[in-house]
Parts: sequence; structure tokens; C-alpha cells
Amino acid sequence: MSVIFSDRIMQARKEKGLSREELAEKIGTSGPIIGRYERGDMMPSVEIATKIADALEVSLDFLVGKSSLTVKDNNMLDRIEDIAKLPEPKQTELFNVIDPYIRDFKTSKAYNKKA
Repeated sequence: MSVIFSDRIMQARKEKGLSREELAEKIGTSGPIIGRYERGDMMPSVEIATKIADALEVSLDFLVGKSSLTVKDNNMLDRIEDIAKLPEPKQTELFNVIDPYIRDFKTSKAYNKKA
């Protein structure tokens, strides 16, 4: 897990255009500590990992390798959480509307790559 975690912290930090020191300042630690996390020399506590995820605007699941999705739009995360709270029949109804759009997008994307 630490290899994934360290790689993902570095990746997300660079995508945000932050230095180690800038990220450290956002979460209340030092640049060298961020460097140790990125090298996998040490692992942060859950509380610090959560602060890192918040500062980098990624999910904790992404940082620990449970998801490859980096959701940078908090409104999207809120919507996903709201969908998860819906009763199953309502979720199914919503997915029956969304799934064709996703399928068509994937088909269009695959077709355009082959052309």
C-alpha cells in the first residue's frame, strides 16, 4: 500500500502544481515530512492522510489505491453520495437513465479512436 500511497501523493501534488513545502503548509507539517511520505519512508496517520487528500482535492480511497478515480469536483462527490443514499429502486431508475448515455459515450470514444 505504501508504494501506491507515496506515488499517488506525489502525482496529485504535481498535478496541483504544489511544492512539497506548499502542501506541507496546507496540512500543518514540513516539506521533508511530505518527502518521506512520497518516498514511502513513513506513512501518515489517518487524520494526516485525510488532510493530505483534502488539500490535494482527491479522495482518500484514491490515495490508498482503492480507486483509480480522482474526483476533483466536490459537487460530483456530493451527487455520488446522494445517489448512494437513494433507495435501491430509485437508484435502479436513475441508472437506467444514465447507463445509455455512458454506453453511447464509450462507443463514440472507441469508434473515434479507430477512425
